[in-house]
Amino acid sequence: MKQSLLFTKTLKNAPADEVSKNAQLLIRAGYVYKEMAGVYAYLPLGLRVVEKIKQIVREEMNAIGGLELIMTSLQRKEVWETTNRWSDEMVDVWFKSQLKNGTEVGFGWSHEEQITEMMKNYIVSYKNLPVYVYQFQTKLRNELRAKSGIMRGREFVMKDMYSYATDEATHQAFYDKTIEAYMNVFRRVGIAEDTFVTFASGGAFTQFSHEFQTITDAGEDSIYINRDKHIAINTEVLNDETLKTLGVTREELQEVKTAEVGNIFNFGRTKCEEMGLRFADSEGGNTAVWLGSYGIGITRLMGVLVEKFSDDKGIKWPMAVSPFHVHLVSLAKTDEEKMKADALYTQLQQAGIEVLYDDRDARAGEKFADSDLIGIPLRLVVSSKTLEQNAVEWKERVSEESSMVTLDSLIEKIQQYA
Repeated sequence: MKQSLLFTKTLKNAPADEVSKNAQLLIRAGYVYKEMAGVYAYLPLGLRVVEKIKQIVREEMNAIGGLELIMTSLQRKEVWETTNRWSDEMVDVWFKSQLKNGTEVGFGWSHEEQITEMMKNYIVSYKNLPVYVYQFQTKLRNELRAKSGIMRGREFVMKDMYSYATDEATHQAFYDKTIEAYMNVFRRVGIAEDTFVTFASGGAFTQFSHEFQTITDAGEDSIYINRDKHIAINTEVLNDETLKTLGVTREELQEVKTAEVGNIFNFGRTKCEEMGLRFADSEGGNTAVWLGSYGIGITRLMGVLVEKFSDDKGIKWPMAVSPFHVHLVSLAKTDEEKMKADALYTQLQQAGIEVLYDDRDARAGEKFADSDLIGIPLRLVVSSKTLEQNAVEWKERVSEESSMVTLDSLIEKIQQYA
């Protein structure tokens, strides 16, 4: 992508009403546009990051047998009434409206009921189970407050997965695989060391759940952790019974601020019993299906990454989710130098290297400041000085280390780095 073709522009200052670090940097760098509190548009650079995160999650969900689909955002009232979750007292984040004919509808905040209703058409026998399906879906939640940038939105992208099993053992095996898969996701994006599987309340979902909480000062949650045992407990379920179950004492735990990046729920047979999703088992009986639900907030995870990987200059994207591998910055002055910079851009593209090419007519200081703000891991500078040495200046965003790399060895070094 040529930077001169980007319609977005970097900003020196974020909107005055934006208090969260992640949104401030993402707005200033041209990744997102704030529509209103808790509602953001994802611009070309931001969309590339979202798609990178989605692809990592997709690969891990596919690896454990997940099948991707996409449901509608519009939800039928009567489907949710069967489990009493249409009630605003039970679920207080609904956005609701009416069709022209007066029919009440909701806008999807979750999809357990909707997908379970659909599965009644496909699951009739134990031979049809297990089933594992997931989607990337825009969720709408009428949050009372939305002041944490894209970490708590009224509209956001989520990966939600649902497992349908014959029995608890089959369900538990998949539940455990999902925990591993989620930690693989967080490992690949660089936050596994500070992300804990956390014992928590199930809220509007189930009595208990497991959350994936990442330590960050920008988080809205507090959890208690034991790093040696890798045990974590949400404040809301910190009691003697929970401590005994997990085999720790209160004195062994440290309180930290965190942001929730994922969660998993075990519904048992209850929800499928309520909704009439049953199957003919191997002994001729008629049994309710066992349901599990698993979520990762894609855009929330993006916000957490910005909170974790940034400094006073801007963002420091991990390579795995960066919009581009390389930021090629041209300081070429003559037509001949510009042709050589253009040729290098083409060469990088042909080698399969994702590159943002700053071909703008702008001062060096402006280009470098924008590069730091945008936060692509590797910056290559082409200038009169570097071309005299048949080289580029190589600078890594995280370490701030720089060196000269010859054009002959550049492609191979980038491929090893990326």
